[in-house]
Amino acid sequence: MKNYQSNHVTKHPSLWEGLGGLFAFLLPLLFTACSESASDDDEYANWQARNDQYFASLQDSLTRGGASWTRLKKYSLDPSTEGQQTDYVYVHKIEEGSVVLDSSDGTQLSSTSSPLSTPMFTDSVRVSYQGRLIPTTTHPEGYVFDGTVFGKYSIGTTSTAKFLASALVDGFTTALLHMHRGDRWRVYIPYQLGYNATVQTGVPAYSTLIFDITLIDFSHAGEVMPVWKARLK
Repeated sequence: MKNYQSNHVTKHPSLWEGLGGLFAFLLPLLFTACSESASDDDEYANWQARNDQYFASLQDSLTRGGASWTRLKKYSLDPSTEGQQTDYVYVHKIEEGSVVLDSSDGTQLSSTSSPLSTPMFTDSVRVSYQGRLIPTTTHPEGYVFDGTVFGKYSIGTTSTAKFLASALVDGFTTALLHMHRGDRWRVYIPYQLGYNATVQTGVPAYSTLIFDITLIDFSHAGEVMPVWKARLK
């Protein structure tokens, strides 16, 4: 490489001088890019260990949080036996049934289900949600990587999304199967019930997922979910 470069300098001195000027111009940009990359690396340094520690700390929130906190075992595991901490999602119940959901003609949505029923694994669900990572220096409330809500949450203005309950990460599905229409929960999902070691867009491997979820409506397989509108009680 040294001889190759030397030959270029010798054979094309004017070209080399031009390139030297170009390098001088690009050098600050190169250092800036490297600095930003290093900053990103620092942001997620020891990421798995930090997420393990963060999720372990949620047990204290559960103990001190009273009735507004609960934990739910992964839907496919036996709920009657005690599992490992990462077999559970932790839930902070922000609002319970605080939204009255109507179809455009004023009748209740999804007539086959009572207001106190919960979705089944095979159901379709309509939700409003926002997904974040754990807090970091740059994002003290957690980086928002997905959702129908960006900015301040309002059930009156948020968009919604429709999913099969069975098609989501295990932790999200687990929470949905316990929710009623109008419930708004903050759900903490260990990476074992999220994306685990898989990198997703905006989500590093081994990330605890924090979802604010409002269950708008759900319908059984074969049913058509009505168009919805919301009004605050």
